[in-house]
Amino acid sequence: MSRPLDALENAKGKRVLVSLKDGHEVTGTLKAFDLHLNLWLEDAEKRTSDKTTKLGTVVVRGDNVLLVSPE
Repeated sequence: MSRPLDALENAKGKRVLVSLKDGHEVTGTLKAFDLHLNLWLEDAEKRTSDKTTKLGTVVVRGDNVLLVSPE
């Protein structure tokens, strides 16, 4: 891997954890992304300390992303 976007390319089709600027965490299967780090996630779930909420298919705006990590 020579670039951070290469790591995201390798994560396509796999479950990822996305930490957001507001402190929330979203997990889901990474389907696509762009250079702005907008992320398309399938089977997404929002995690908080006490519960998990199913979201389904979501697009996370890149401006809100702190980090993306494989699960």
